[in-house]
Amino acid sequence: MARTSDTNDVIFEARDLKINAVRDDGSELPIVKGVDFKVRRGEVVALIGESGSGKTTISLAALGYCKPGLKFAGGEALLNGQDVTAMDTEELRPIRGEKVAYLAQSAAATFNPSILINEQVTEAPVLHGSKTREEADAKALSLYRALELPDPETIGGRYPHQVSGGQLQRLMAAMALCGEPDLLVLDEPTTALDVTTQIEVLKAFKQVIKEEGAAAIYVTHDLAVVAQIADHIVVLYNGEIKEAGPVETIIHESEHPYTKRLMAAIKPLPEAGLGEASNHEHMRDAPALVARNINAGYGKGPDGAPTTMVLRDVNVAIERGKTVGIIGESGCGKSTLARVFAGLLPPSAGDLELDGQPVAPNLAARTRDELRRVQFVYQMADTALNPRQRIKDILGRPVEFYGGLTGAKKTERVNELLEMVEMPPPFAERFPHELSGGQKQRINLARALAAEPEVVLCDEVTSALDTIVGANVIELLKSLRRETGVSFVFISHDLSTVASFADEIVVLYAGRVAEQGPTDKVLSPPYHPYTRLLISSVPEMRTGWLEATVASQETITGLTGGVELTDIGCPFFARCPLAIEETCDTTAPPRRVDGEDHVIECHREVGDLLGGG
Repeated sequence: MARTSDTNDVIFEARDLKINAVRDDGSELPIVKGVDFKVRRGEVVALIGESGSGKTTISLAALGYCKPGLKFAGGEALLNGQDVTAMDTEELRPIRGEKVAYLAQSAAATFNPSILINEQVTEAPVLHGSKTREEADAKALSLYRALELPDPETIGGRYPHQVSGGQLQRLMAAMALCGEPDLLVLDEPTTALDVTTQIEVLKAFKQVIKEEGAAAIYVTHDLAVVAQIADHIVVLYNGEIKEAGPVETIIHESEHPYTKRLMAAIKPLPEAGLGEASNHEHMRDAPALVARNINAGYGKGPDGAPTTMVLRDVNVAIERGKTVGIIGESGCGKSTLARVFAGLLPPSAGDLELDGQPVAPNLAARTRDELRRVQFVYQMADTALNPRQRIKDILGRPVEFYGGLTGAKKTERVNELLEMVEMPPPFAERFPHELSGGQKQRINLARALAAEPEVVLCDEVTSALDTIVGANVIELLKSLRRETGVSFVFISHDLSTVASFADEIVVLYAGRVAEQGPTDKVLSPPYHPYTRLLISSVPEMRTGWLEATVASQETITGLTGGVELTDIGCPFFARCPLAIEETCDTTAPPRRVDGEDHVIECHREVGDLLGGG
């Protein structure tokens, strides 16, 4: 039952809150420098700013928590009038989970993979004794329904790996809400989600916060998301509030130069004409990498074929010095295709070529030079870099392995690589934990470039970065493409970034190419119905966009159901507003060519797609 809301009902208040970092010598460095804001019942207050601005540090103060190496240095963090910064662990224990709940960025890291979902969702209220097992189960079921999860009666009986990323994110919200807390702290809960899943999660969060009468602190760097879910915005920079006010005021009438800088870094909506065309000076007779008629999957049946086929009949050519963007929702096969390119997953059918020459499908069978020419940059630099090695060793290993350089020449090359990714040579002595998220991603990229590759596979390399840092990384990739002629395969669910960077786009759905062609062609009508759904699901910087989008019939159709692999008919059939009964569900779609190099796989004629049906 929703709690009554009073506009003066302050749930959380930061009063001159100060948090310091404690150095090894005992001296202190101010991190949060006297912050003041209030969160009232039924309100969502967004904390925005770049990485390192203090967003997460301030939000965690609502739980009376400081990260290791930090300490509360002054002021108050009042939860229902009680200063949680003055409480010890025993005093905080009944408050955390019951009065205030935290939703992390990664739902996968939040859930224990070996325990059933419902047991984890109901654990806090049962443990605290605020609900009986039966009451907690009933509350969880009502939340599954409110969050519009599929099969609400049975989903709690699954394990975390048996649900999709978007569903797990909503289940994390159910876990936080089960104890009926007064305050939710949401820390980038949709950053890693694809656009269609993000809409579902935002809609569910907004609805449940309203129905439960809770209050929320929403930490994010995505202003388009803020416009959909927040009531007030607090703009942070270097641990200080630069500007604060209602959403409409901050978006349309911001005054502080830093807020205006954040606004300027907002990604434009994906459309034709955004890209910067790469030049042709690095082109060769043969593409850098070609994949022909690729089928690939996981598991092995009695006949040796994959038990789960993910990719079907995929054809991609990556020209020298060009960028191919591969887009689609989670589960569409984007990362699987990258693994095929890299030789990490040999295809069950089809061929691969490097510079016009056949290349072994299996990594183990490739020569050292073939390994050198295709390099991978992983999504999470935190887990991709060895925390026990200095940067000079992380970059020095591929320099020695592929280039045979040692001693002074190796050091010189490491410094060159750091300069290439716009980092000063003294950073070679640092460990990964001494770098920011954007700096780690640059080292991740520098390690791939150390091999002097011809193709670099970038798997969601900007998804965890804030808008300004992500934009800087993309500019870096563009300059590297111009200077070195390296080709990029850019895997992403972020259409705006792909639109500004890629020469060609491949739209994958359920392991098949729904549409592919030059970027400006793919982003201009006619679209495949799935491409249209992806484009229309990118949040706009205006309040009310979420409600209007969710209300449109096309989006309602497209959002229902996840990605399902099938070998019969068109896999998008169940979600397609233009589906033809007894055709789309029974027969594989034909390839329709619209002008030069633009291919759409659809049963509808190109003219029908142009008109939307």
